Amino acid sequence: MDNYATHKAPLIRNWLARRPRWHVHLTPTRSSWLNQVERFFAILTEKQIRRGIHRSVAALHDAIMAFIERHNADPKPFRWTKSADDIRASIERFCLYNAQPDEQT
Repeated sequence: MDNYATHKAPLIRNWLARRPRWHVHLTPTRSSWLNQVERFFAILTEKQIRRGIHRSVAALHDAIMAFIERHNADPKPFRWTKSADDIRASIERFCLYNAQPDEQT
């Protein structure tokens, strides 16, 4: 899980408490590089898994391995496309949009 507070909600805490075999692992702070790993798995899901017909686990495994081999044959690095100024401006817009009425001055 990331450091977002959703997992701290009583409903989720109770759900986890009823499942002692489940262990929560939090994403370390400042590990945004993991977003790039998530993105790779999203591409794998979009381009291979959802589009394919896999009649067995072995067929699914083979399709995933073939996708990875094609991807690695011509790899492209993931790159951030927004500047720090763009990110700050986006956060400022978010904060202004989500400010409570008594906070808007």
